[in-house]
Amino acid sequence: MERFITHTGTVAPLYRPNIDTDQIIPKQFLKRIERSGYGEFLFYDWRYHSDGEPIPEFVLNDPRYSAASILVAGPNFGCGSSREHAPWSLLDHGFRAVIAPSFADIFHNNSLKNGLLPVILPDATVAELVRRTETDPAFELTVDLERQEVRSQDHLFGRFEIDPFRKHCILNALDDIALTLEHVGRINDYENNVEMRPRYSFLSN
Repeated sequence: MERFITHTGTVAPLYRPNIDTDQIIPKQFLKRIERSGYGEFLFYDWRYHSDGEPIPEFVLNDPRYSAASILVAGPNFGCGSSREHAPWSLLDHGFRAVIAPSFADIFHNNSLKNGLLPVILPDATVAELVRRTETDPAFELTVDLERQEVRSQDHLFGRFEIDPFRKHCILNALDDIALTLEHVGRINDYENNVEMRPRYSFLSN
């Protein structure tokens, strides 16, 4: 998990409602056990024809947005089946944050656990970001987690809410394993003293 404090990057607009996890990363690409290597399959059915040729009209195939690291999407982003591969594929492609009016709960939680920042802003603000990005593909945004705000060089677009515990985790690159390892001393003490604790039997004599 990569630490997220402040990120500045160009923006890819994908303003569609109800983008589900099977569109983000189709099920046929879920056979890998690593967290890496999913970026090339991100939005596969929208990016490629059935013969594997790229669809030029799709935003990620547009050279103007090829280096985008912030995705602006429509409401209810990440709906559908629970699939941790969805944030993995977005991260592997190079996105650090997704801005949308709303997110599906499971996708939202999976993203926070993996260091992809889901940012909720009002629908009108998201629409304005899409307009700015489509007008100027070089348009850059800064997503500032410490201040909880989204801004460009000349404008503050808004502040966003985030659970304080999850904010602490992303600021310090703490995934579930890292959080557990913070208590490794107490875990070792418990394991070392296991033989000293009384044993109880639930079998009757």
